Parts: sequence; C-alpha cells; structure tokens
Amino acid sequence: MYIVTGGAGFIGSAMIWKLNQMGIDDILVVDNLTSSDKWKNLVNLRYTDYLHRDHFLKMVAGDGDPFETQGVVHMGACSSTTEKDADFLMENNTRYTQVLCRFALNNGARFVNASSAATYGGGEFGFSDDHAGIGRLKPLNMYGYSKQLFDLWALRAGVLDQIASIKFFNVFGPNEYHKGDMRSVICKAHRQIKDEGLMRLFRSYRPEYPDGGQMRDFVYIKDCVDILWWLLEHPEAGGVLNVGTGIARTWNDLANAVFAAMGKPSRIEYIEMPEIIRDKYQYLTRAEMGKLRTLGYTAPFMSLEDAVKDYVTGYLDMEDSYLDSRAV
Repeated sequence: MYIVTGGAGFIGSAMIWKLNQMGIDDILVVDNLTSSDKWKNLVNLRYTDYLHRDHFLKMVAGDGDPFETQGVVHMGACSSTTEKDADFLMENNTRYTQVLCRFALNNGARFVNASSAATYGGGEFGFSDDHAGIGRLKPLNMYGYSKQLFDLWALRAGVLDQIASIKFFNVFGPNEYHKGDMRSVICKAHRQIKDEGLMRLFRSYRPEYPDGGQMRDFVYIKDCVDILWWLLEHPEAGGVLNVGTGIARTWNDLANAVFAAMGKPSRIEYIEMPEIIRDKYQYLTRAEMGKLRTLGYTAPFMSLEDAVKDYVTGYLDMEDSYLDSRAV
C-alpha cells in the first residue's frame, strides 16, 4: 500500500492520479476534508480507503505498521503563506511530519515529503539544495519556517539522506481549484480574462525589475508528480531536493502565455502591491536543479508555454477539469 497524505489537495491528488497511471490503486488517502471542495479532486481517482488526518496520526504514532506500507508521500500541510497561528503550523506541519517520518523509517517504507521553496526566504543565500546551507536560510513567513524546522530536524537526526524532502517552487496545474487565494496566478487569470478581458499583475518596487518583470520558476504539476514517482522508485536518491525547472520566467511571460492559450490578445493592467506583503515579496526564484540531475533524473520539463496551454485548453476550458485516472 502507498499512503498519500493531503491526498485530496492539489499535489496529493495529482500524485494519486500518477499512481493510478502506473497501475496502482492500493492507496490510503489521508486528509482533513472539512467543508471544503477538496473532495472533488478524488472523484475521478482510484484508491482503497480514506482516513481523517487525526485518526491516521493516532494509528501511526503507535508501534508497528497497521498498513503494510511500501511508501509514504507526505503532502499534507497547511500551505497558506499568510497563516499567523504559529503553534498550529508547528503541530500540523513540523511535528506531524516528524512522527510520520519516524513511522516510515521504522517500517522500511520510502518517505517522500513536501518541504517548500519558501524556506529560501528572499533568496539572499541563493537557491541551492546543498545540505551545508540549510541552517543559514531565513524564511520570510511562518509557513516556510515550519518546513525549514523539519529539514533541520531530519539533518540533526541523521535521516535526511534516507528520505526525500522536496522543495517545490511555483507549481501550477489542475486540481488546485479549491485553494482560494492560494491558487496559482494562471488559475485566477483564466477567470479574470474570461470575465474582464484583462489580467492584473503587481507593480514592481525595485528599479532593476520592470512592472510584471518579477521572476519565478514555474513548474507544471505533471512534471512534479513524475519526479515524485521516480523518487519512490529510487530510494537511493535522498536528501533535500529542489523541484522546479531551473529557469526563471517573468510574470509578463506567464500572462502572455495564458492569453495565447486562450486565443486572446494580451492586455495587462499593473496594480499596487498590498503594503502588508511588500517587504516580504520575492522578486526572483529559480531552482538549482543540478542535484536531482546528478542523482539520475533525466526527464525534460515542459516549457512554460506548453504547460500553460495544456492546463488552459485541457482543463480550465473544460466543464469537468479535474485529473481523471481513466485518461492516459
């Protein structure tokens, strides 16, 4: 059995889709559905059972492996970069991950965990996933810090090379619709362009970056789950690992790709950035991908334009836009 925590969420449900593509449906989905629309991400997927996060945590905190687990893909976390409840993030993101990591290692199961590129803070120390630099990173928000604390714990405990802790950069793609304000700009822009014929981007407050010229490493969800599957199949590939494309593109590039995919002329309006985020805004993110390549992952990444086109025309434009395990 494979366990996917956060299995109804964005990356988690996409990972179940990937497992289904590989002929695997003996999957335990763990999540906290509450009253959200996350459950819709599961409708087209095949899995064995579902457990609420709290029930699952009680089961794995004991001795033994009640699930006969082959691998754990731990995507479950609060991913809001604006969450202010530090105690909640400590328990939900850091402690929970520590317990689950111990469970997997004690029972010989592969453990693949979602860290975050938010651990890099403003990027003043670069974006290298070399373990020697983990301790000097300074996340700009509590979410990033909660992820950083787990990586530091795994390093001190001497288990970091036995697991894979993934620092995802700007991931976009189907099954993110439930995320509200945390949806990708592409997802938000599609609706905005349909309704108003334009796309709004933040102005720049640094002279070296024009408006809309702030840069991100955008990576498609399908590329991400290909990497997660490869990591499950290659337990010798361990440590903190960046997952991006290694290429930084501007928000203007992204906007133009969305307009092109929708068959509309580009029309961008630049708006003021809220003051509350100006001091914490990242102007450049770019994953250093040499480590994953050195470990043996050789598959190419989709270009931004091709990925946006696939997302827009294959999902956002469709009435039923969720990943479907029946569609190969």
